[in-house]
Amino acid sequence: MGVTLGIDIGTSGTKTLAIDETGKVLDSASAEYPCSHPRPGWSEQDPELWWQATKTTVARLLATGKFKPGDVSGIGLSGQMHGSVFLDAQGQVIRPALLWNDQRTAAECAWIEERAGGREALIRMTANRAVTGFTAPKILWLRNHEPAHWDRVRQVLLPKDYVRYRLTGTYATEVSDASGTLLLDVANRCWSRELMGRLDLDMAILPECRESPEVSAVVSARGARETGLAGGTPVVGGGGDQPAGGVGNGIVRQGVVSAALGTSGVVFAHADELGFDPLGRLQRGCHAVPGAWHVMGVVLAAGGSLQWYRNVLGAAEIAAAGARGVDPYELITAAAATAPAGAEGLFFLPYLTGERTPHFDPDARGGWVGLTVRHDRSHLIRSVLEGVAYAMRDCLELIREMGVVINEVRASGGGARSALWRQIQADVYGASVHTLGSSEGPAYGVALLAQVGANAYASVPEACDAMITQESTTAVDPAAKAQYDRGYRVFRRLYPDLKQAFLEMSKLVADQHQA
Repeated sequence: MGVTLGIDIGTSGTKTLAIDETGKVLDSASAEYPCSHPRPGWSEQDPELWWQATKTTVARLLATGKFKPGDVSGIGLSGQMHGSVFLDAQGQVIRPALLWNDQRTAAECAWIEERAGGREALIRMTANRAVTGFTAPKILWLRNHEPAHWDRVRQVLLPKDYVRYRLTGTYATEVSDASGTLLLDVANRCWSRELMGRLDLDMAILPECRESPEVSAVVSARGARETGLAGGTPVVGGGGDQPAGGVGNGIVRQGVVSAALGTSGVVFAHADELGFDPLGRLQRGCHAVPGAWHVMGVVLAAGGSLQWYRNVLGAAEIAAAGARGVDPYELITAAAATAPAGAEGLFFLPYLTGERTPHFDPDARGGWVGLTVRHDRSHLIRSVLEGVAYAMRDCLELIREMGVVINEVRASGGGARSALWRQIQADVYGASVHTLGSSEGPAYGVALLAQVGANAYASVPEACDAMITQESTTAVDPAAKAQYDRGYRVFRRLYPDLKQAFLEMSKLVADQHQA
């Protein structure tokens, strides 16, 4: 029985699923955990939470009896990109990990570009500009601000690779996730010794780097005892959550683009050539498909904006949902559906944790613009859904501008489960939106990579062709598209108009914390 597991270490929880060699999902399990925000713009997590959630979800799958540990031919790992796990000489975690949406490293980013010889030189080395969320500036922040911790660092791992270490005892990563560290020579698919030297960093702190479907390690005796899995089970490289989700959505050839709405929002496209953009407007990296690359734009608080609404302003929907035994999001989006397209001139800026594409501004702030006494709860919610879609379109337009062909948009994540949000996306993007038979995203993608690693398929595209099926299509509503095209022109003006005010707001908060 050719069962493979996919384990996805997300920001809000871990999902583990099992598939067979046809791509059928046998079962899945999830476990949630908290995220810490010690200061505005900071985001941290205890890596032990990921390991405990991994053990919990694997145990739940094994308890179903649908397969035995010995049936598992491979395991794939995925997870939130860019996070930094600092380990000492004994492999112990030194401090909470700094996450992808942490914004504290603006000064380190500027220093990296200076040491690299300028932004364009840095992009030639790593294919990307320095961004606050990336791993390299986090490493430098630790060196600059917590020297006692820095002196103990012997290894730096990405989130999924910390779980690999606990599962196998091996320090390893793979090229798709490593691309988001700002330390990989993306063109040559290896660590950049040149940049590491310019940043005065020791190559020894970085793990071995492999291709995504390649077997990186096997489950150790200790990992087997803690999880119930069979010792010696192969663990493939896997992928960062976005490249892995790209595989899970069949984004393994040019022309097909993914729009994934999880906590963050990502527009992801396959590229046969790496290309070069001296402005670094989109994130580029190695794809989880060997020999291929990807280009993507990132909205930091996409589904996270709707989650914020639920947590802060959705008490009524949460209570009503509890009484009826339904998901609060069903009631929230049902309310949004009663407001017209365009929310009667109300706009929401989804910059709740700063923004990456296209603004690269950690000081950007979220908010509603255009509120009047006519607007009610339904308008507020709908404007959140529309504002996120507008921000995703910012990414899509850049990808189009850079010559990447877009024939089809495939939706995934929480935004794909809502019929209303799918329709809004289709109308804002101006392209039909498709969903697939599996909506499991990155976990499914790395389970598929594990099938390739177990030699069930010869290549990643071959596995995708055999295992991925289309489920639904949401066509564009021409009248709504026209409304949203007009709205998008207004949306694009709001950030430039407010940029200076955002900076001053950020300084006000910083001054308060220093007082």
